[in-house]
Amino acid sequence: MSSRNTRLIQFLQHELAISPAEIDVLLRHPEQNHAPLPMLLWQYGLITLQQLTQIFDWLEAQL
Repeated sequence: MSSRNTRLIQFLQHELAISPAEIDVLLRHPEQNHAPLPMLLWQYGLITLQQLTQIFDWLEAQL
């Protein structure tokens, strides 16, 4: 796992209170290879559209 993914997961857990178990399930999901983690979180109802926007804003700030 890249350091960027590690930082994203830390952000999800600390800022959005996504549980490690929920993240682990998505990381093992076959779709994870084809879809960004934030989109999977939203598709499976684990985050709101507002939280999805917050994640994308955070990712943009990391560039």
